[in-house]
Amino acid sequence: MSRKLLEVKSVVKIFHIGGRFLGTKLKAVNNVSFDIDSEKPEILTFAGETGSGKTTLARMILGLEQPTSGEITYKGKNVSHIQKREELLEYMKEVQPIFQNPFETFNPLRKVDSYLFETAGNYNLAKTKGEKAKLVEEALKSVGLTLNEVQGRYPNELSGGQLQRTSVARALITRPSLLIADEPVSMVDASLRMSIVNLFSDLKEEYNVTVLYITHDLATAYYISDRIAIMLRGDVVEFGNIDKVMLSPLHPYTQILLKSVPQPDPEGTWKEDIKLSSLEVKEFSRLGCKFYERCPSAMKICEEVEPLSVFRDGREVKCHLYSEEFKKEEETLPGSF
Repeated sequence: MSRKLLEVKSVVKIFHIGGRFLGTKLKAVNNVSFDIDSEKPEILTFAGETGSGKTTLARMILGLEQPTSGEITYKGKNVSHIQKREELLEYMKEVQPIFQNPFETFNPLRKVDSYLFETAGNYNLAKTKGEKAKLVEEALKSVGLTLNEVQGRYPNELSGGQLQRTSVARALITRPSLLIADEPVSMVDASLRMSIVNLFSDLKEEYNVTVLYITHDLATAYYISDRIAIMLRGDVVEFGNIDKVMLSPLHPYTQILLKSVPQPDPEGTWKEDIKLSSLEVKEFSRLGCKFYERCPSAMKICEEVEPLSVFRDGREVKCHLYSEEFKKEEETLPGSF
């Protein structure tokens, strides 16, 4: 059995805007690679602004989108193009999603507990109603709820926090090894966000569940993550230990993202306005660095050549500032030693 729980190898996803032949190719995910150890549960965050490709990456791991190229393996088995229903069911059992809006996850005309019992039945985890009830009760207990609190209730009869916890409980019924949580707190009241975030930490510690956390919220990412990948227009531009990346960022884009996070210091003031662009096809299709037009450290090479990922100071960074070519150029400049 592979020591790797999940391996994403050089995955690319291309969408065609305006038609396959006459339209524009949009590379939503560009050559992304990473792995997760099967013996050490963690919370791995993919963070970035809207349109960075993090949700597309999550959908490919879940099998909701197919990679254009590259490979996704789970416990050593290629799951990029699963054909057999039995294999797909087994994979879905072990890799469960938690989506952004709990009110869209549950049909407003259907009682919430019916989803929980249905999940227990669909994966052949229990045969009798009593066995199903036990599984449902255990899952709800792990997220701080009871069956009595949700039984017979419709989604609008629960708070946003309760409904999102129920969504997590539904995912836990199958006893997965990996949860993929796509913006799980963005639709929950601010007062309840930390309870959901803390829940993921508890699941990692108490149930050995690894969480792939997709977010644009750097504050919650820093609070719960072990590692973080910063995404920009399909590229992972910086990837490593959470403290390394968040406390001493190398990539100019990561630095600007962190400057845009409001600081709790009442004496502190922002020195500049941070404006992150909306999703633009031209940035996705750029030949060089996707951050070229907004980067304060941009060089000529950044416009023409896509940077390679290099290992610097305990993390991966995709930037010409840290490439060997740039170092050689620096050394040949007048006055260099």
